[in-house]
Amino acid sequence: MTDTLTRSEASPRLADCADTRLATRLSFLVAGLTMACWAPLVPFAKARVAVDDGALGLLLLCIGIGSIVAMPITAALAARWGSKPMILGGGLGLVLLLPTLAVADSFALLALALLGFGAALGTIDVAVNVHAVEVERAAGRPLMSGFHAMFSIGGFAGAGGMTLLLANGVAPLIATLAGSALALLALAFAAPRLLQAKGDPTPFVTPRGIVLLLALLAAATFLVEGAILDWSALLISGAGLVEVAQGGLGYMIFAIAMTIGRLTGDRIVAALGNGRVLFWGGLLTVAGLSLLLIAPIAWVAMAGFLLIGLGASNIVPVLFSLAGRQTAMPAALAVAALTTTGYAGILAGPAGIGFLSNHIGLHAAFWLLAVLMLLVPLAARRATRG
Repeated sequence: MTDTLTRSEASPRLADCADTRLATRLSFLVAGLTMACWAPLVPFAKARVAVDDGALGLLLLCIGIGSIVAMPITAALAARWGSKPMILGGGLGLVLLLPTLAVADSFALLALALLGFGAALGTIDVAVNVHAVEVERAAGRPLMSGFHAMFSIGGFAGAGGMTLLLANGVAPLIATLAGSALALLALAFAAPRLLQAKGDPTPFVTPRGIVLLLALLAAATFLVEGAILDWSALLISGAGLVEVAQGGLGYMIFAIAMTIGRLTGDRIVAALGNGRVLFWGGLLTVAGLSLLLIAPIAWVAMAGFLLIGLGASNIVPVLFSLAGRQTAMPAALAVAALTTTGYAGILAGPAGIGFLSNHIGLHAAFWLLAVLMLLVPLAARRATRG
């Protein structure tokens, strides 16, 4: 099948211009910023709707469900209309729904708002990666890691800024309005600089060929990232390596390492190539997980988090680049397959680890993650043959 990823109506020079690259980075920033703004609101939302941890888990599941439903739809629409309207539509949805998350005062209303928020997040995530693939292809050099670094920077800005405002007594609604205003400004600046792309409509097709392998590797990597986010504090505090109040230190080191890795990732990919980045990145991640799990003292565990962040940082960007270049299926749908599978890993993974930890223990569950990540270096050569 020919690749029906829509091409810009403008020249390749426009696709490779600095303004278009800046607009792509800002779009990634908006996605990371708005998603991270929600995390500090969770305790406030739980108290406002008066639910227990079990019901809160169901509410949080709504974000993943909304995202997974929206992603294949976005891929088909991006193939018909281009990625620009989907980026702007998803971004505006996040801007409008974020304040709603700060005021929803019933279980049903919050569930609906989270479903919509997840759908908007899934829409912009797919569309901006499709757009990034097109920009990277026009540039003829690695750009994907730098784009994904902006998502991480947006996450820092959103979570940090929201926490700072809330800690200083700013009402959740006002804090979210500030976050939405910042995201809206970024979207307004990016909008005229995004590619205008149109093409023939592409029907949804089942992922196949090399895309299945890329999606599997993406799911494994996303699963590790989700596990570090949701379970690492409990892992190191339960092992007596740190106090409970310091449990978030490991994730902070992991996140900083991942951001640094992505900011330097394009140069690394250009120097080493996709295959070596997948191979050594996967091995570094496995080494970091192993170090974390055998650590006798806190600083050794923190070194493990550092290695995991550096190792995993460029695996997903490389996989997205490969999805955009393969010919087994339309690139827009291949990118959507990777994004959807990744979200499924983040959504189901933490719950699966919780289930496993009840039967074999949290340490053993993390060892299984390390074994799963071995798929990345083992499949690196096959993944890059496309």
